[in-house]
Amino acid sequence: MGSILVTGGAGYIGSHTCKALHNAGFTPVTFDNLVYGHREAVKWGPFVEGDLNNRALLEQVIREHAVTAVIHFAAYAYVGESMQYPEKYFSNNVVNTLNLLDAMKSCGTGTIVFSSTCATYGLPERLPIDERHPQNPVNPYGESKLFVERVLKWYEVAHGIRSVPLRYFNAAGADAEGDIGEDHTPETHLIPLVIEAALGVRSHVELFGTDYPTPDGTAIRDYIHVTDLGDAHVKALDYLLAGGDSVALNLGTGNGYSVKEVISAVESVSGRSVPTQLSARRPGDPSELVANAVNANQRLGWVPVHSSLENIARTAWNWHRATQKMSSAPGIESTVGM
Repeated sequence: MGSILVTGGAGYIGSHTCKALHNAGFTPVTFDNLVYGHREAVKWGPFVEGDLNNRALLEQVIREHAVTAVIHFAAYAYVGESMQYPEKYFSNNVVNTLNLLDAMKSCGTGTIVFSSTCATYGLPERLPIDERHPQNPVNPYGESKLFVERVLKWYEVAHGIRSVPLRYFNAAGADAEGDIGEDHTPETHLIPLVIEAALGVRSHVELFGTDYPTPDGTAIRDYIHVTDLGDAHVKALDYLLAGGDSVALNLGTGNGYSVKEVISAVESVSGRSVPTQLSARRPGDPSELVANAVNANQRLGWVPVHSSLENIARTAWNWHRATQKMSSAPGIESTVGM
């Protein structure tokens, strides 16, 4: 069915999407500089180690593999870091994406699925958040993604490159077969932090604010299983390859879960207690973020089928526990308890 260039395909969502592409009959060609990606997560197609600032290499890969479309994940994604080093985020997330688009234009590759984010919306003015919600990012990370969305609009006008930016909410969970999972350094996502506390890798989980106007006082987020995200990218690709118009779509479940509910879910699937420590709210954290993803269902026929909180917690727990056992095997250094 053709080769698809997957930038950032060695990362968390990228690697799960590569598996989904393979299962759908495509050949994913992973292009990753391994700054945050993992070589061992590339299992379903060719791997090219490279950086998006190398346009000549990008064009070489697109031509040699007869790439028919691009799925673009490669980006820096730490909100706090983006506040400290906005230049790093605009250089990598924006300038390097322009390099990728110019390589596509040069090679005649005219379709791209773009990994965007709900961070382009900023603080919610209404819930659930639909695609018509104003986009007012409150950090350079969200601003960099919004800038690319705007670039894509004009590249279509000028060069005919059609795109589907996918604005997803909180990616979570792990591959049900245990092939891949979530492995960030540093880790900032709630569910793996809770699991590490359950495993004893860290002493506790911090609760940043327990006085939000929510039923239990902790912040609510819309968690979507990474396998459902991978499926959405394949459906967006199919939509574009079938001649679909460019459109930005939310990816979420429409259901929100609080921090305390997430902790309870991990405790339930693991059979272990999770120590917590109360901390002050983080500046800029909204009390609730929940998606309206009706358009993704209508345009792509996409339905999140793996995204119950129990399934997210269970698959993540199984993957992290298996990874811990591997790192604790004889002859392999373990970080448990440090």
